[in-house]
Amino acid sequence: MPFSQFIDYLALEKKYSPHTVTAYKKDLESFLAFASEGYNYTTINQVSYSIIRSWIVSLVDKNISNRSINRKMSSLKTYYKFLLKTSQIEINPLAKHKALKTAKKIQIPFSEKEIENVLELLKSADDFESVRNKLIVELFYSTGIRRAELVGLLLADVSVSQKTIKVLGKRKKERIIPLLSPVAISIEQYLEFRKNLNYIKDDKHFFLSIKGVKIYETLVYRIINAYFSEASEKVKKSPHILRHSFATHLLNEGADLNAVKELLGHSSLASTQVYTHNSIVKLKEVYKKAHPRNSK
Repeated sequence: MPFSQFIDYLALEKKYSPHTVTAYKKDLESFLAFASEGYNYTTINQVSYSIIRSWIVSLVDKNISNRSINRKMSSLKTYYKFLLKTSQIEINPLAKHKALKTAKKIQIPFSEKEIENVLELLKSADDFESVRNKLIVELFYSTGIRRAELVGLLLADVSVSQKTIKVLGKRKKERIIPLLSPVAISIEQYLEFRKNLNYIKDDKHFFLSIKGVKIYETLVYRIINAYFSEASEKVKKSPHILRHSFATHLLNEGADLNAVKELLGHSSLASTQVYTHNSIVKLKEVYKKAHPRNSK
């Protein structure tokens, strides 16, 4: 495999997730195919920037979004930095490359009312899947964990007595997140149903399907999308929007930015500051209270 050394570096040294490693590998293989077919290269180690530029043009011609092209360039740039670090090349062909301009994506969080409506739909949950789905919604909104983190939760990571969960985040970084009392109750309810499943294969994993195997990311997305489609008219209804809602609602209520950063598992404040854009409702409220021309 032409990129095996680099792939091992990403997985073992950088501790990137399997999903991220696969994405990098696909990007590199795609560029190698382009360089091979168009320019007879058998490796991309010594290509010039002009060839990379030609690939960018070909991607634009295929209507690939600037955001996706930038991600592919990021994969290439990381690869060439690795080659420099391991003395396999002397010049990074992407050293002076500038990312393509992209429109800023505005993530619109769910309102508190929309989340309440979904929890109301699940209020009378009395079977394994409904109880599990209710807990999934509650955990996303009360902890802000990522979809992959929720899927990867182990039984040993969840402590009802201490009201905490241990989350394995990006690059294998662990963090402890506190649980609200209602969520701890929902966990106990779920565990009762879980232990009565007819068959359990993945016994170490916390969240299971009714067949006793660990849940997967696509299933989690479908669960969130299905329930929020009944309670929200927003275009995007995903686990990430619940994470976004968690952070936005905390900050709107005056939570410390650094504390939210720790809860989310961000490595820098810059990532957390994305969530500081208050909703228009909150802005109007602050504006009316603070402006001297507003009649008291």
